[in-house]
Amino acid sequence: MIWLSMCIFCIGLLLFMVFEAKQNRVCRTTLEFNQFPESFGEVKIFFISDIHKRKVSQKIIDEVREETDIVIIGGDLCEKGVPFSRIKENLLLLRSVGPTYFVWGNNDYEVNHRELDSLLLSLDITILDNTATRFESEMGEEIAILGIDDIKSGRPHLGYALLDAGDDVKFKILVSHNPEIIKEIKNEYHIHLVLSGHTHGGQIRILNMGLYKKGGIEKNGLTTLLVSNGYGTTELPLRLGAPPETHLLTIKNRKK
Repeated sequence: MIWLSMCIFCIGLLLFMVFEAKQNRVCRTTLEFNQFPESFGEVKIFFISDIHKRKVSQKIIDEVREETDIVIIGGDLCEKGVPFSRIKENLLLLRSVGPTYFVWGNNDYEVNHRELDSLLLSLDITILDNTATRFESEMGEEIAILGIDDIKSGRPHLGYALLDAGDDVKFKILVSHNPEIIKEIKNEYHIHLVLSGHTHGGQIRILNMGLYKKGGIEKNGLTTLLVSNGYGTTELPLRLGAPPETHLLTIKNRKK
């Protein structure tokens, strides 16, 4: 009877882990900064990372479409073995939400990265590859979104992205697939928010312990770091204690 109970428990746990990995969740978070230009009002960013082999759910797209100003894909859009037809399908869904920006993750280099680059450009998706894009409010105030190449598999150069953004922009958002970039950020860079993924929150956590910390938001000096659990899985299509997530971020000024 003990062995039978153990077998039933293990099968049930396995089924739960499969179920957990397929969840579709939008985490809504408001982030307030003293340095964010008031003339922008609110900027809403839909952030998704680590899609890997998953198909993006139409349910998520329908939930965020009417609220989103900008879509950011935080790397690992795909991995080895993912057909380009699925990649394109996911990109078309995400692009339908709003202007879309992409940074490279380590697993994106497992496919033909030149073909992926061409696909992104053909869909008018901006690749932030050690570059930046600036946004101007009606009052002439500016913010910048920077993106760097993957710090393990690519050729990252934060300096180039900062140069592209310009010293005159005092509120910057940096997108880096790997959160380790936080170690290179200095207060004088005026990078107030970093969006990242890569770790999957440990993906499978036993007694709240995993290979990586669970995703979340933390402060590092003047910089706020968001590390997402990510949307897909790697190696095994299972999750436990680190459910998949996407993010709808509302960014605004912290009024005194």
